[in-house]
Amino acid sequence: MTDASSPLRRPSLPRETALRVRMRRSGELAVKILSNPTTIFGFVIILLMLSMALFAPWLTTPNAPDPYQMPRDWGALRMPPGTPNHPLGTTNTGGDVLYGIIWGSRTSLQLSIIVVSVTVVIGTAIGSIAGMVGGKIDEILMRIVDVFLSIPELIFALAIAAILGPSFTNIILSLCLVFWVKYARIMRAQIILVKQNDYVDAARIMGDSRLNIYFRDILPNAATPVIVQATLDMGAIVLIGATLSFIGLAESGIAEWGVLVSEGQAGIASGRWWASTFPGLMIFLWALAFNLVGDGLRDALDPRTEGR
Repeated sequence: MTDASSPLRRPSLPRETALRVRMRRSGELAVKILSNPTTIFGFVIILLMLSMALFAPWLTTPNAPDPYQMPRDWGALRMPPGTPNHPLGTTNTGGDVLYGIIWGSRTSLQLSIIVVSVTVVIGTAIGSIAGMVGGKIDEILMRIVDVFLSIPELIFALAIAAILGPSFTNIILSLCLVFWVKYARIMRAQIILVKQNDYVDAARIMGDSRLNIYFRDILPNAATPVIVQATLDMGAIVLIGATLSFIGLAESGIAEWGVLVSEGQAGIASGRWWASTFPGLMIFLWALAFNLVGDGLRDALDPRTEGR
């Protein structure tokens, strides 16, 4: 018999039943995602990019101590595609375009994963504090977010990277400082919305702690827009990172798509299109793939799109 003075406890499903429910929901979500042809197309592109990044050491034969540094063939400058040992041609400085594309996929993957992981954690934490606590803390945090949001992302990242100096590491740091604010704003809005649901009030009445309510009831139901935004940003971050590299804010000679485009731009007017076209195509495909997958996740996770 339960003591009347003790708080009510939430009834919990047996472990096997809860696992079965999660598996069923995961299966339904997978079916929704895979029923969209454009989402499948995006997944295929991402899988190919990831495979290229993973097997980069076996797909190329680096002759430099640092594989992220483009090896130079000074006897094969501005060679067109189809040249022996250079299937996609070379740049103005003898850099192999195929080598730069393959190792550039690994560079872009590292950039996306690091920036998205850091910004999601920081933005979710700040947005959660603002939404859960409210009051003056919410006001102060959101005014800081408004200041960051008032500056265009590319301009802000450009200014930070220029101040820190030309370095790919500094590009990563600048993007981390720029992208966290959108996650803070999204998470705060979602938490305020989810807090108004009846099941949150029921959990509070049954005596659950504020922290337990946040992790069990609020965060899982508020995370959908953050997941979709993170998927979309996986492509946008590479696009902005390549832009910063293109204008010279990364080390010269690294295997990175923006650097390759920058090295090849001088030859476009002379008909040497390959050094810029192939890495530019990779940037386009990377951004397109994550946008297609992000749209598919949004349609699958958002109940308002059911049957659309």
